[in-house]
Amino acid sequence: MSNRAYLSLLVLGLSTLFVAPACDSKSKEPGDSFDRKAMLRNYADNLVAPAYTDLKSKTDLLLTVATAFELAPSAGTLAALRDAWAKAYTQWQYVNAYNFGPAGEEGLKKGLIEEIGTFPASEMKIENAIVGGNWNLEDFNRDARGFLAIEYLIFGKNQSDDEILATFANSANRHRYLIGLADNINDRVGSVLNAWNGAYRAQFVENAGTDVGSSTSQLYNEFVRSYESIKNFKLGLPLGKRPGQVQVEPQLVEAYYSGQSLAMLKAHFTAIEEIWHGRTKNGQDGIGFREYLENVEGGPALIANTEAQLAAVKAALNALPTTPSMSEQIAGDNSKVEALYVELSKMTRFFKSDMSSLLGIAITFSSGDGD
Repeated sequence: MSNRAYLSLLVLGLSTLFVAPACDSKSKEPGDSFDRKAMLRNYADNLVAPAYTDLKSKTDLLLTVATAFELAPSAGTLAALRDAWAKAYTQWQYVNAYNFGPAGEEGLKKGLIEEIGTFPASEMKIENAIVGGNWNLEDFNRDARGFLAIEYLIFGKNQSDDEILATFANSANRHRYLIGLADNINDRVGSVLNAWNGAYRAQFVENAGTDVGSSTSQLYNEFVRSYESIKNFKLGLPLGKRPGQVQVEPQLVEAYYSGQSLAMLKAHFTAIEEIWHGRTKNGQDGIGFREYLENVEGGPALIANTEAQLAAVKAALNALPTTPSMSEQIAGDNSKVEALYVELSKMTRFFKSDMSSLLGIAITFSSGDGD
């Protein structure tokens, strides 16, 4: 197996769940006077459902402009398509931590992140599908579909706009594949949103325990896993930190073809902060994990330590220049990217080990790196 293939499998397995509690999980139960239903209600009504609603409106637009591009490919419609992709993929960062319930695994179906958010995209699989004129967007080739496959098609790899337009002009299959990808994303996001707008919302709020399978446990685990995906895959992978890697691999950054890796990283980290606070995207504060911790012994100290480290991470994140692209920074002087990785690594203890212990919630996934 090539190193590239091995690394792709690592990313494809980013969200693989394991039912056995990790070694740092604790069984200690916190005081149970906290109103978890109120917290879950805030998350459901003010964070999760609005995030999916916003994403659905943006994937609707993405499909619309992809269709307009198919009908009249030009520099103008290509630019509109790229803009729609960037807006949809930015909003995608705000649902990244909600990969449970209707967005979670079911039978052969992986979670929504794996199905439409896998990176790096496989250029070979995408091109082979287009040349062959035959593809299946429900199979195991998750690195040939989703947001990052669309990114590859519309931004190209070291190609000018004229060259990208020529690839579409010479291939009806390329247009068909693009529309199929956009439609697949829109359908999957729509299904999750419909569930949250239906019976699942009440089920989520009422399942207010802390045991494995409870809503609090699912939300907390996906919150931590989403945070770790920033450290382990959006930075660790291109920096060459993952098992089996022996050097930096700048081409493995998220959003490599568009050069928007840093923007997506910042949006993702902002979404993590909002979940910590129970705060909406427009700044309305509600009951979140922070308030939960205020009600358990040792919680205030952990809040202080966590928020001090959040500030350190933000400082390191804001120290990254917007140009050159993150892949170019990693390939050259990557000291500031390394500094961010170090600060993110320091945060793992607070979000994962200490928070799990104080809230009495088992970690039910493995990041596979010994954290």
